[in-house]
Amino acid sequence: MVDHRVQFLSGGGEMGALIRSMDWSETALGPIETWPQSLLTTVSLCLSSTFPILIAWGPETIQIYNDSYRPICGAKHPASMGQNFRICWETALPVVGDAFTRGQEGEGTYIKDQRMFLDRYGYLEESFMTFSFAPIRDESGNVGGIFHPITETTDKMLSARRTQVLRDLAAQISKAQSVEEICSMSVTNFPDYITDLPFLLLYQLDHTKKEATLLKAAGVENAPLLAPATISDVPESWPLGEVLEGRLRQVDELVTRFGDFTCAPYPQVPQSAILLPIQLSGQDTPFGFIVAGVSACRAMDPAYLNFYELLNNTFNTAFSNVYAYEQEQKRAAALAEIDRSKTAFFSNVSHEFRTPLTLMLGPLDEILQHPAVQNEPALRDNFSSTHRNAQRLLKLVNNLLDFSRVEAGRVQALYQPVNLSQLTSDLSSSFRSIIERAGMQLNVQCGDLAQVYVDREMWEKIVLNLLSNAFKYTLQGAITVRLSREGEHAVLQVEDTGTGIPARELPHMFERFHRVEQAVGRTHEGSGIGLSLVHELVQLHGGQISVESELGKGSVFTIRIPFGKMHLPPELVSTTEKHIDTTFLKGAFLREAEGLLDNEAIAIDQVEEIPENKHTVLVVDDNSDMRQYLVRLLEGKYIVKTAVNGQDALEKIEQQKPDLVVSDIMMPVMDGKGLLHHLKSNPATFYIPLIFLSARAGDEARVDGLEDGADDYLVKPFSTKELLAKIKAQISVSRTLLQRTADLKSANEELVRINKELMDFAFIASHDLQEPLRKIQTFAHMLLDQQKDGYVDADIYLHKVITSAHRMSQLIADLLAYSKLNRQSYSLEPVDLEEVVAHVIDDFELLIQQRRATIQVTGLPVIKAVPVQMNQLFYNLLGNSLKFSKKDPVIHISAGLVPVQEQESISGLHSHLKYYEIKIKDNGIGFDQKYAEKVFTIFQRLVKGSEYEGTGIGLTICRRIVENHEGLIRVLAEPDNGSTFTVYLPVRS
Repeated sequence: MVDHRVQFLSGGGEMGALIRSMDWSETALGPIETWPQSLLTTVSLCLSSTFPILIAWGPETIQIYNDSYRPICGAKHPASMGQNFRICWETALPVVGDAFTRGQEGEGTYIKDQRMFLDRYGYLEESFMTFSFAPIRDESGNVGGIFHPITETTDKMLSARRTQVLRDLAAQISKAQSVEEICSMSVTNFPDYITDLPFLLLYQLDHTKKEATLLKAAGVENAPLLAPATISDVPESWPLGEVLEGRLRQVDELVTRFGDFTCAPYPQVPQSAILLPIQLSGQDTPFGFIVAGVSACRAMDPAYLNFYELLNNTFNTAFSNVYAYEQEQKRAAALAEIDRSKTAFFSNVSHEFRTPLTLMLGPLDEILQHPAVQNEPALRDNFSSTHRNAQRLLKLVNNLLDFSRVEAGRVQALYQPVNLSQLTSDLSSSFRSIIERAGMQLNVQCGDLAQVYVDREMWEKIVLNLLSNAFKYTLQGAITVRLSREGEHAVLQVEDTGTGIPARELPHMFERFHRVEQAVGRTHEGSGIGLSLVHELVQLHGGQISVESELGKGSVFTIRIPFGKMHLPPELVSTTEKHIDTTFLKGAFLREAEGLLDNEAIAIDQVEEIPENKHTVLVVDDNSDMRQYLVRLLEGKYIVKTAVNGQDALEKIEQQKPDLVVSDIMMPVMDGKGLLHHLKSNPATFYIPLIFLSARAGDEARVDGLEDGADDYLVKPFSTKELLAKIKAQISVSRTLLQRTADLKSANEELVRINKELMDFAFIASHDLQEPLRKIQTFAHMLLDQQKDGYVDADIYLHKVITSAHRMSQLIADLLAYSKLNRQSYSLEPVDLEEVVAHVIDDFELLIQQRRATIQVTGLPVIKAVPVQMNQLFYNLLGNSLKFSKKDPVIHISAGLVPVQEQESISGLHSHLKYYEIKIKDNGIGFDQKYAEKVFTIFQRLVKGSEYEGTGIGLTICRRIVENHEGLIRVLAEPDNGSTFTVYLPVRS
């Protein structure tokens, strides 16, 4: 007969069996048969519970526990069963002993996340527990034992603490702008990290000497042997060789390697350390390495190792940012030095140019006044053109000199009270006759602003530059100048009804040397300095300049100058107005404007009968002096036509084809390259030779022009003999080629026939391209035959024709996409894969609705990649999942970092890179796993084309995209049970 007392202990799993097998008579509890009912009931409750529970009974506190409590005992089990609680958990008594005693006295306690040290595995292990001690009353009413439910929270507490360490450390060192700051900041709060990082050493590597130098150390004040100032690869030091290879390494038995030492925060010394290589973004070899101590009271486990890997990433990011910052600072310093040198160069060159220009202009003035020149039109025209362009060159030199002075801070300003209304009105009115000659109106509206402090010469340059700019880009309508008072500012506005400025160009209008490409105006010539100089001069007055413009309607430039003189440097202010003669400045702007007005005159524009013995040359240039010079040079030998830009030239060529074109490159409306493209792409004009005349010098510019298709290229200034020789040679070659065209016609037809045969072979060789083409032809003929018979079932056949054409178009598009991947290179940039997938899902919105598909996306990262290729990758993979499914598609897209241990087992991944693992899982038709490699081969399909559409190219494109990014793509599949495509893409900072 079984004792009912033993029945109380039935069940209870492994611990129940152990309790029943033990001889309890050897313990203070005695045989089970003698146990009081209160103990039996409590033990029965304990064994039947799935919550970790321990019972400590009697004065000797003999402990009994259940299966769920057993892991808490660690290596103490099974000896801990039936052991005295105070003896078993002696190391925990300093923090739990008082609570346990109060429980024995009848007072229950509850303690949450209590830190304690347990010797469960042969060393004192830092642990965290949440538990309670509740008294158990026996039959006498006194406390017979302690009821002790408990939960271990070690993982939770350590994870929170280590996460805080990483967060605080990252916040500290992310502010660093030098290696020294990283080192000092990393140890600023080191006492807060010491529990998980008992010591921290930072070393910089010298790859030439294969040595490492200590940068910073913390936690080794009593262990100097751990932190040698210099390290070479010797056994009694840190293993430098493996660090040089960029590998993380755990070093054990530190006392054996370095000798005895002491180290906070525990009496026990750390036995291990982790060596973490510091990798700079874009660098192949480590910058240095970190030695991070391992806690003496925690064994290395995956969670602890992950903490060190994240610590490594934190330092890698900080050092990479500092490296990038230092490189940027060096580049900025170099650019600043280049800028200073450039400014000094412009200043020196401008000064040097003025002397020879002065010596040119003086004699030219005298020659132009000589009666012999006045009475000889040809001489007068040549000298007048030379004089105009010498003055234009002097104006450009003066602008450069002014700009270099402003840039260098050497401008000599004199701010004085000026009648701004009168000055602005006079300057504006000087343009009136030129503007009216151009068929436009000038409106001047100046309010009463009598005493405004400005530098008179600077103000004249501001107004004249704005008026000159307005005239250059206004072909009809009016130019309006307004000067008014707005609050504490004098406001100047120059408004025109010109060609306007594209919105994208507005933010750059006041940048030096900036020019609006393909701007429509009277000329494309200019230095790109004028508006930038105006901007600088306005700022010297403490003012602001802005521009508003609408393409095709005009522009408004607005300047605001503060009243008074408090905003100006006192030493540059004069209280009385001093007259400064700026007649030459005004004259230079007016003469340039007159030259622009002459540009609109076309020298020869009528269609003439061409004599048989003379060839026609078309001269294209927006500069009237250059056009007239070339006409004078060529008119005795050729019939010369002229055009003012590329568009004008095309219109002239359409009326009458020339034998040769001589063209400038930089012109308004259409430049020389645009003209060249239209000529050479048109079968009716491709044979006409074109010679470029350009101010762009150098072999690079010449090669660039010839590669664009020009027949020859000459740099201004050019030799007239060389130009005449090249024109003659090009016309001769062109005529010879035209003469031989007839002889070549039959040979050309033969080449066309052979080429067609090759193309036919290519089509025949590709079954996938031939099939839809054959269907198109078949159904088209059927449609035609039925139409002849008077019976047409058009919808059916047209649908089949369209379907086949669509398939053919898709094949060609996929082949083009694949070929581009083979031959193009792209730069990498940050790509948010969440956004990429969202855009792809938008593209498939209709198909998703039709297929009633469910798509779940979680945790996609931001990576360095080619955006268009990422879009194509996810488009193809998601499209496959939607397409190859017999039921409502369910698709999961997720991502995560590949653990280090797992990465080592994946063939094809680079050991020096970290990778994201991106999974696209579906519930589609799947396939046999033996075809997992075949699906990535071009034109390979595992299903019938009649069942599912496709070209057999999409997954091939996916593999090529992933390989372009140094990644890997794999697939796991099972017939009728879906597929999982896994993409590995590298982590790049």
